[in-house]
Amino acid sequence: MTEYLITWPQCKHGTLIRRYQRFLADIALDDGTMITAHCPNSGRMLGCSDPGRAVAVSRSTNPARKFSHTWELIEMPTSLVLINTQRTNAIVKQALDTGLIPELNGYSSIKAEVRCSEHSRIDFLLTGQGKPPCFVEVKSCTLVEDGLAMFPDAVTTRGLKHLRELELQLRGGMRCMVFFLVQRTDACSFMPADRIDAVYGQELRRIHSLGLEICTYTTQVTHEGIALNSKIPCLL
Repeated sequence: MTEYLITWPQCKHGTLIRRYQRFLADIALDDGTMITAHCPNSGRMLGCSDPGRAVAVSRSTNPARKFSHTWELIEMPTSLVLINTQRTNAIVKQALDTGLIPELNGYSSIKAEVRCSEHSRIDFLLTGQGKPPCFVEVKSCTLVEDGLAMFPDAVTTRGLKHLRELELQLRGGMRCMVFFLVQRTDACSFMPADRIDAVYGQELRRIHSLGLEICTYTTQVTHEGIALNSKIPCLL
């Protein structure tokens, strides 16, 4: 039986018409209704926003929302893909809580959104007796080409800022990791997307040489929920 880290609320299914203004998507639902849904993904979504593909959306009961539907999934030829990056940290937190990431097991405390400087927060801080504190920054990855997962899919000044913050923590004696969650099943390996953001790739390699750990897992994405799949190698 699949051990889902998150399960979906009741979703509606339809066809993507277009994604635009980064955070909006026009969708034709299977019942014929046309909707505009919130697209919770700030990246370019290369290869994951093709018009005509099957998608799934959830619906919020919050009356204050301008767009009540949220785009959750898109069906690609080799995998369903989670495009809602607002769920990424919740998936990783559940995996940490249930001990599904061996590289990060053995810590007794997991704190989220920890401030590590005046202007920066890191996604998780893990602490435990007899273990060095560990900062973990989580990145969602949806770009996969011929089995190769890549990050980022757009120039990321925010991601670069996080890398350099982790470098400061490393130099202060902390354990630090970037955890790439590939939000689809069809990846066999991972590498930084140098053709998209060469500076991010250069800094990732440089700080890795100083001790930054890189850990990448794929996910099993279904219409019922998402489970952690397998660790894949990082090609630097």
